[in-house]
Amino acid sequence: MLSMKSAYELAMERLNKENPITQLTEEQKAKLGELDSKYAAKIAEKEIFLKGEVNKALQAGDMHAYESLNRQIATERKALESERDEKKERVRDGKE
Repeated sequence: MLSMKSAYELAMERLNKENPITQLTEEQKAKLGELDSKYAAKIAEKEIFLKGEVNKALQAGDMHAYESLNRQIATERKALESERDEKKERVRDGKE
């Protein structure tokens, strides 16, 4: 007996044809974990340093520096996350 597929099942089949799901090797999984750890540490290090500078600016009443440093924190975090994601994609593609 033929059963009808749901819209979800049909959509998943189409998606899988366009972008097949690849299985990661244990080595790739390890590299991805290392990248996550490495970049979490880098982000934390930058944030700790810059938040100290933010507190100094706040105590000095320098609102311009305070706002600038907060923007810098967000920018640096975004740049490091982007760099991490690019490296992770290369690992997934087998290029690293």
